[in-house]
Amino acid sequence: MRTIRQFDEWIDQNKDQLEETYQHLHSIAEVSWQEVETTKYLCKELDRIGIPYLTFEDHPGVVAYWQGGIDGPTVAIRADIDALWQNVDGVWKANHSCGHDGHATVVLYTVKMLKDIGFQPKGTLKIIFQPAEETGKGAKALIEKGVVKDVDYLLGLHVRPIQELSLKQASPAIYHGATMVLKGKVKGIQAHAARPHLGINVLDSIAAIINAINAIKMDPAIPSSAKVTMVQTEGKNMNIIPDECIFGIDLRAQTNEAMEVLLDQVKKAVFASVGFNGAEVELETLVELVAAVPNKWMEKLVQEAIHETLGEKGTSPPLVTSGGEDFHFYAVHQPNLKATMVGLGADLTPGLHHPRMKFDLVALEDGVTILAKSVIKLFDKHENK
Repeated sequence: MRTIRQFDEWIDQNKDQLEETYQHLHSIAEVSWQEVETTKYLCKELDRIGIPYLTFEDHPGVVAYWQGGIDGPTVAIRADIDALWQNVDGVWKANHSCGHDGHATVVLYTVKMLKDIGFQPKGTLKIIFQPAEETGKGAKALIEKGVVKDVDYLLGLHVRPIQELSLKQASPAIYHGATMVLKGKVKGIQAHAARPHLGINVLDSIAAIINAINAIKMDPAIPSSAKVTMVQTEGKNMNIIPDECIFGIDLRAQTNEAMEVLLDQVKKAVFASVGFNGAEVELETLVELVAAVPNKWMEKLVQEAIHETLGEKGTSPPLVTSGGEDFHFYAVHQPNLKATMVGLGADLTPGLHHPRMKFDLVALEDGVTILAKSVIKLFDKHENK
């Protein structure tokens, strides 16, 4: 029987190393699919604590396996490891402004804590350090390699902005919405601006597309939105009718079903809008993220771990956010997989993806304790089932 004192004492003894690891991962930030040094560092730390792992030939990332020596479920904990490319105080560089350095630190130290307090999994604990979450394609790459094929339970974690949770608060789930980013290209015919009737002006098509998308009506009970976010022509002369234009559309919906309806409406709006002046249009999908699929059983279990760690005041209900997260591909791809993502309060300001994002590192200690307790509960409750 593990006591609260065991967890607290371990945190007291390891808080300095926890922060040092975070600072190191923060200092070696790498963008999606280029997380080479990050992967090397995580492998070195896994070697140190005696956990075997596998890496990939075609991209960064690492998956570790802690086998308990007896038959039982496979529980997985996942952290994303990529950074964003941002202008930070006038310098363009890889920058951890979404907290992935913190997520990797929490997952790594969750394993260290479990090892040190004498935990032995009644089955297999799988540790997933996933690349390229920001592209929306990292989880898909690991799914294609069969990484979660044997997983019964999956835990993730994400630091939350101050607008959602404060330090010493946590939520047992984050209900991310579905996200899609479309790239379109309109083609027309160039002409002299004095003779517009001889050309096909793609900007007329763009104006029609914007108006049509803004006129889409969806069920107001389910949050959703579609908007044109970028328009770009290559022309530099203002007396020429432009014949080519690139545009971007961002789509958000709180459920996967609503996203299907919204996408259909957007495609109809785009193709109908260009027909009036004879232009042509192409559409391609750049980013696709599915909405969270809530699992109440997992949420209840994680809520118990949060309550034990942060008390009743620190236990928040599931968060609903229009942001996207590729973590949810795992459960959508594998419907029998029970999964949830912990929302971790950290007094994070001014917001996720802001180039000067910062949060209170005490939150890392809470994250480690919550994940460690959740892992223990998952093995115990599976055995009792």
